[in-house]
Amino acid sequence: MNSENESLHLKTEQFRFSGSEESGKFSISDFPTKIDDLYESKEQYETLLSSLTVELNALQEKMYAHNRYGLLTIFQAMDAAGKDSTIQHVFSGVNPLGMRVHSFKRPTDQELDHDFLWRNLINLPERGTIGIFNRSYYEEVLVVKVHPEILTQTQRLPEERTTDLDKVWKQRYKDIRNFETYLNRNGFPVLKFFLNVSKKEQGDRLIDRIEDPSKNWKFDDQDVVERGFWKQYMQAYEDAVNATATNKAPWYVIPADDKKNMRLIVAKVLVDELKNLKFEYPKVNKRQQKNLQELLKVIKGE
Repeated sequence: MNSENESLHLKTEQFRFSGSEESGKFSISDFPTKIDDLYESKEQYETLLSSLTVELNALQEKMYAHNRYGLLTIFQAMDAAGKDSTIQHVFSGVNPLGMRVHSFKRPTDQELDHDFLWRNLINLPERGTIGIFNRSYYEEVLVVKVHPEILTQTQRLPEERTTDLDKVWKQRYKDIRNFETYLNRNGFPVLKFFLNVSKKEQGDRLIDRIEDPSKNWKFDDQDVVERGFWKQYMQAYEDAVNATATNKAPWYVIPADDKKNMRLIVAKVLVDELKNLKFEYPKVNKRQQKNLQELLKVIKGE
């Protein structure tokens, strides 16, 4: 079996939601948490992923040389869905100089003294690089929507701006859409990944974190508390995806019950999306070519 060809045969459109009329309304129940394996063995999985990461690195290098585009990737998911490991494995072959990884946790006092997009704005990627957000401004319409007391009691908005919470969410969706449109217009397309894990699989992974001493450090009591709000989170994700998915800033809803499948799909999406951007290595004109040949003679003559 030709592993490279198999990776190329994966149709990533099935995981893409752009909010177009053709795609209809997004419903989590329409997207699986598990699909048939894309690999036949661990060895084949590693070969497939390695091939994709090599291709991803080559595309990033070309984007860096072109120096017109940058790419922002966003990873959102429930706890234990595999955000960290997906980022680790998918980008393992990319030159570290071509990546900017940021993990957003609970806002600090300094961050709360700014608007909700500020801490993301100051960590955007430069042209030629891939920005990777492990969680993002979407937390402001996910966890904050599930727990609105965060907005009214912890965040420092004027009280009169938070009396109508439905209005707040609509305004934030609009701000996010406008922000992502702005980024795209300036050469920074946005790719958003929702790692779609089932409640059962999440439970199994949390149990494993407790039973395996080497994974105890990963366990957070709050994960169990938030698990009790599963239905509310799923609704918040549906609302956020429906409100912010566009053709220029699509959501990819990735089956996350099998981590190997998940990594292969994410890697293939990144490769496909980068291939759609029009960048190339800078061309050398005749005068530059002549100068290079003269310099080549100098070097060889030393």
